[in-house]
Amino acid sequence: MFQWMWQRIIASFLAIGLLAGVFSSQPIFSHNIGEASALKQSPVQAITQSHSKLIPLEDFFRKPDKASFNVSPNGEHLAYLQPWNNRMNVHVQLNDSEEAVRITNETEQDVLGFGWITNNRLLYMFDTGGDENYRLFAVNADGTDPKELTPNEGIKAYPLDLLKGNTDEILIQMNQRDPRVFDVYRLNIHTADLTLIAENPGYITDWLTDHEGQVRVAVGTEGEKSMLLYRSTEEEDFKIIRTFQHDDTLHPLLFAYDDPNAIYALSNLERDKTALVKMDLGTGDITDTIFEHDTVDVSGVISSDQRKKLLAASYVTNEVHYEFFDRHTKKLQRKVEKLLPQYRVKLVHIGDEEKNAVVFASNDKSQGAYYKYDANTKELKLLAKLSGWLNEDDLADMQAIQYKARDGLKINGYLTLPKGVAARNLPVVIHPHGGPWARDTWGYNPEVQFLANRGYAVLQMNFRGSTGYGREFLDAGNKEWGKAMQDDITDGVEWLIEKGIADPGRIAIYGASYGGYATLAGVTFTPDLYAAGISYVGPSNLFTLLKSLPPYWESGRTMFHERVGHPVKDKKLLEEISPLFHVEQIKTPLFIVQGANDPRVKQEESDQIVEALQERGIEVPYMLKEDEGHGFRKQENVFDFYHALEEFLATHLGEA
Repeated sequence: MFQWMWQRIIASFLAIGLLAGVFSSQPIFSHNIGEASALKQSPVQAITQSHSKLIPLEDFFRKPDKASFNVSPNGEHLAYLQPWNNRMNVHVQLNDSEEAVRITNETEQDVLGFGWITNNRLLYMFDTGGDENYRLFAVNADGTDPKELTPNEGIKAYPLDLLKGNTDEILIQMNQRDPRVFDVYRLNIHTADLTLIAENPGYITDWLTDHEGQVRVAVGTEGEKSMLLYRSTEEEDFKIIRTFQHDDTLHPLLFAYDDPNAIYALSNLERDKTALVKMDLGTGDITDTIFEHDTVDVSGVISSDQRKKLLAASYVTNEVHYEFFDRHTKKLQRKVEKLLPQYRVKLVHIGDEEKNAVVFASNDKSQGAYYKYDANTKELKLLAKLSGWLNEDDLADMQAIQYKARDGLKINGYLTLPKGVAARNLPVVIHPHGGPWARDTWGYNPEVQFLANRGYAVLQMNFRGSTGYGREFLDAGNKEWGKAMQDDITDGVEWLIEKGIADPGRIAIYGASYGGYATLAGVTFTPDLYAAGISYVGPSNLFTLLKSLPPYWESGRTMFHERVGHPVKDKKLLEEISPLFHVEQIKTPLFIVQGANDPRVKQEESDQIVEALQERGIEVPYMLKEDEGHGFRKQENVFDFYHALEEFLATHLGEA
């Protein structure tokens, strides 16, 4: 079966997460965008309307009709997410029938992710109010025999291995025994019975199973040291086979198909850029570099269990590219690309016979569409468009740009200009990404398109400390929050002003998570640069941020201390770069947004900065949603936020 290494990637994201960028219009694994209504005009809207079509706000942020298509292992059934009662729920089309059966009934939360366990049973997951304590459920493909598998509140669980061929069990990771670490359990998908098969000694951050579902590799971190552990059978104890620095990258992906004692991994050991490598588990040595890129990290792998081989690796320059190792897969990719020449194509699923495939196609002006490709007829059948109500001709182009920071470092980014408006003296929204150990890429972004449609130019930049550009670029952001990282953002603003694109009096900064911190830092440390700021789940006090890290991030605390700062050793630095301690410098109008259940950036972070400003007699618009976490997911809350954002920007940029 053709597959992305989604289980490994999702597990790592859910376990470690960090201050990952918030996509309030996209819950995990699925797309989520909005409904049409009349809008009042702002000065910026009036400018835009004379040049291009003014699109209702809800059209950018409403949920798609269908999303996240997933084919059963035998290729006969199709599952996807579709709204029901304003929440994303799993629907299944059995045996290519036109009618779909809704098999989940969630009314409080969107289903965040799902997958086929067998040809007849699916696994799905969601949390409560954005608390990120993921719970697992199973249900048959016709909606019968629903079962809650991990009912414990306050516990985080997620799949490790769906154990292909096993019709009764899967492997999961869960922090039930100790909230700080994740153990591996064998879980019966019919009875919910649990069997502990790998107890975490307290430092394991990642587990890997072999092709038979045996847990045989682990990665651990203790202080500044990380280690790769291995055992030849589950009856043996794990042994350390290699040690490395905690800030090195060594991410095991899958066992090799031609050697039961070797794995494929993403690693930057002994190099700057992360590469796809093969490792000998007997020695811990890298025996082969499968693929590396000169300027960026390798980001993912596609493999085929049926054919027992690697098919391709992915990497991101300005956008996603693939290096194919398999002639058949490359040929299939090229055939589909010729049928969809204006789009970037991703192979989502290839049938066991490799005669048909499900593909996803998108670009910078399209949220994307799913198609079924028939290799016999060489035809595409449209399954669903995620935002078919939007006309691409009405949307703006996203262009890759590059500028130099004040110390000469090259900063890559993306500039989106409003359609039909001359690129001179425009109101601008600076939009730094979250993470900060993440990066922006080229492609459709509902926030960016919405802002451009309202007449704003939007600048995104991958400042130092962003991922994807190698170890040196990432490490250049160490202990540079509010300093060189912020300078990279400021230098992007100055670049726009020098080019005449930005009106210096009408520049706003808006970001989420780390981007929210960058917003607060921007209006605090460069108070004359911005006319407005919007901080969405952004930390204001780095002492309280570090103190309140979720317990399951404990193994990463050393990394936080190295990349952000130590609360004791770097006390002066953290005071210097925490906006809360410098509120007297803030004069820019601010809008603060927070989810009460956020486990990453606690409500206290927003409460503190709002209270401090209020004590100075400054009123701060503050949107707090009691039923949300690190970014809003519920449709009604998403709409509330973007309506408030639109009004706030129009008030402070529209008449400058």
